[in-house]
Amino acid sequence: MTSSTPPPGRIRNIAELARMAGVSAGTVSRALANKTLVNKETRERIQAIAREHGFRPNQMARRLRVQETRVIGIVVPLGHERRQHLSDPFFMTILGHLADALTENGYDIMLSRVIPDAEDWLERIVESGMLDGVVLIGQSTEFETIERVADYYRPMVVWGSHKPGQKQCTVGVDNRTGGRMAGEILVGRGCRKIAFLGDTSAIEFGERYLGVQDACAAAGLDAPIVLPVHIAADDMANDIIAHVARVGGQIDGIAAVSDLVAMHAVRALIDQGMAVPGKVAVTGFDDLPFAEQTVPRLTTISQHVADGARAMVEMLFARIAGNDTDSLIMQPEAIRRDTA
Repeated sequence: MTSSTPPPGRIRNIAELARMAGVSAGTVSRALANKTLVNKETRERIQAIAREHGFRPNQMARRLRVQETRVIGIVVPLGHERRQHLSDPFFMTILGHLADALTENGYDIMLSRVIPDAEDWLERIVESGMLDGVVLIGQSTEFETIERVADYYRPMVVWGSHKPGQKQCTVGVDNRTGGRMAGEILVGRGCRKIAFLGDTSAIEFGERYLGVQDACAAAGLDAPIVLPVHIAADDMANDIIAHVARVGGQIDGIAAVSDLVAMHAVRALIDQGMAVPGKVAVTGFDDLPFAEQTVPRLTTISQHVADGARAMVEMLFARIAGNDTDSLIMQPEAIRRDTA
């Protein structure tokens, strides 16, 4: 069993160090912070005693006193898919870029996967007193909740879609334009019976579907059929296999809501004897690193995740400093590879 009692000779707090050094607690605090208000000789003597006796000041307590925690909350709300995990390749990719940018600037991160179970779930996070700012990855079904908090909490940036007049500061691609690009790729290949594979309840996903619908309408085709798919990894593959078995012979193009969904679709089609892209063409959405490593390589729509993550961090720091920032709407890019 471990013990919370410090080893013999170890100093536990500033008061003990002050008694040992024969100075006030305030002098110790200033010396440990290397303040020049304490003369160099005294400062070095106090620091040497602290090192000798293994004393490390409580950095979090100090930060709270100056109303700065140097901690940023990264929050993933999952109102649309409660069983989705942070191990999802999209989350892992954007989390990596965000964590790199934040830690390189001297911040720690606090990661939260949130199932919105109460109206004030976001208020509880931003009002905890533990964070200097918040980054939200995705809006899920929580746009109105985010709007309510953005009305008074400024150091918050959201990865997601932009609506005219919104209060929240967002970074993300034009998802409808990206969906239209995916649809145009399929139409350009001669596809005439197109399906949209994925959930449409999340804002970003719904806009991607509308974009594919736009492309079909412009080509004089029927609206794409929607084949709902759970985003949670446990259910995704089975959903896609069932859809392909049921309608695979009736469609010649699939616009998948994400690269991961597209990858599973390609596998299911090939397993059931349907060549990709010969029989059914497939597009993804994200352009994650694995998209160019699969066989066949995924044709997809790039969200410029790395650029977006860097922009989010820059905008968050500006907001922490008290400045306003406008939302950033990035333009998607069609990445043509092998599946369409």
